[in-house]
Amino acid sequence: MSQLNAIPTVGSSGLFSSYLSARRYKMHAREIIQEGYTKFPGQAFKVPLPDRWEVIVSGKQMMEDIKKASDLDLSFIEAVGETMQSDYTLGLPARVDTYQVEVVRTPLTRNLAARFDDLRDEIRAAFADEIPAKDTEWMKVPMLYTVMKIVSRTSNRYFVGLPLCRDPDYINLNIEYTIDAFNGAKTLQRFPTVLKPIVRQFLTDVPTCLKRATKHIEPLIKERLQKEVDFGSSDWPDKPNDLISWLLDEAKGERRKDIIYNIVSRVLLVNFAAIHTTVQYGKFISRIFYTRIISLISLQTFTNALFYLAANPHLAQPLREEIESTVAEFGWTKAAMGKMWKLDSFLKETTRLSGLGGLTMSRMVLRDFTFSNGTVVPAGTIVSVASYGMHHDDALYEDPETLKPFRFSNKREMEGEGIKHQMVGIDPSFGLFGGGRHMCPGRFFAVNEIKALVGHILVTYDIKFEGDGGYPEPDWNGASLSPNGFAQVMFRKRSATPASTT
Repeated sequence: MSQLNAIPTVGSSGLFSSYLSARRYKMHAREIIQEGYTKFPGQAFKVPLPDRWEVIVSGKQMMEDIKKASDLDLSFIEAVGETMQSDYTLGLPARVDTYQVEVVRTPLTRNLAARFDDLRDEIRAAFADEIPAKDTEWMKVPMLYTVMKIVSRTSNRYFVGLPLCRDPDYINLNIEYTIDAFNGAKTLQRFPTVLKPIVRQFLTDVPTCLKRATKHIEPLIKERLQKEVDFGSSDWPDKPNDLISWLLDEAKGERRKDIIYNIVSRVLLVNFAAIHTTVQYGKFISRIFYTRIISLISLQTFTNALFYLAANPHLAQPLREEIESTVAEFGWTKAAMGKMWKLDSFLKETTRLSGLGGLTMSRMVLRDFTFSNGTVVPAGTIVSVASYGMHHDDALYEDPETLKPFRFSNKREMEGEGIKHQMVGIDPSFGLFGGGRHMCPGRFFAVNEIKALVGHILVTYDIKFEGDGGYPEPDWNGASLSPNGFAQVMFRKRSATPASTT
């Protein structure tokens, strides 16, 4: 505790006053984190939570220290385990043997170009079903839940294919699982370790979700395992090129034990990351459980971008022109997504402004850790980076409170800067994807999917808020951020163009 005492506190540090500060943190975390970032630049400070202290750092050097630290000193996995109770909500096998990470990093990412036609096809079908707007009138759409269904369908076309990706129960299952996992984690945190298996079984909905997922996915797994037997090889004719196959290819030897549960739990986990990267439900959603595929990334980023477009209709035209000219030359392909610099910049800028939350790069300190500036953080503490302060720092960003949609694409047009400033790139002043060895391996899939989703909206619809509605403020819960859950967006079908019909 003496080491923590040496770290300045934002709020109160007394026995009873710190509890009051912890309650205030739940409602005003953004302001508290910003206060610490301003008072202690390039240093560490701590804030009281109901059951512990959290240490927050800022500055390039302290971020580098976290990125370079050994997993034996600062553990991303243990931080998630503590916050998400992941052994009970996301599955113990996926934490003990993280082969799903290699699947995300390699086959899932490398097959994106080959499978892009499937993504495009599902995007068109999902929007036609969920937002059947006409060109003669405006249609009001409750945005957050609609986006979740569209992202679930699109992602699962890539993960499990047709027809399962369109099954209503399967779509709802993947949406509900994330909510159930977060609620389950809150419940489990109240109980000692010895009782947690019982609590998981009887006081959370996680087991029910797993049973529903098994009902849908088990037949696909068994069919493919039988094909391996019939052909005497894991490489057989017309083998589906999807997440289930990639996981089975990686699951050899001892990994084949309890294979149904191992594959089903990992498909759920990747969906958890995928859907709620896109929407972002909390501090760990975009970077959750090493996969961090789309969730803060896809759902949050996608929804956030739509809100900014609806609040700023004048931005549609320059983005639309870029998309239509690029698609005319390259089609709806992964290569085309890489040419859309303005769209990439717009997505990165809207995420910087309001799409991440207060903290990023959270780690559990496993052994007393000394930063290069001499700050010592004791074992058992969770340490994080103040991402909100960084993203709103006028030393890093000119006019940081102003939406500049082409902030990053303008920089890329300078000589020698063409590959820099991309949303997926390594940028020490942009915290969406974390950093170091735990930088999000699914960021390439996520960003390409989001570009395809937003691009489809721009060429297919006009959008706006009703009346003079501006950007709807996001919902903060502690340091976690999620899009406004009540906002509705108006959609009207545009006249067909080559980009909208191909």
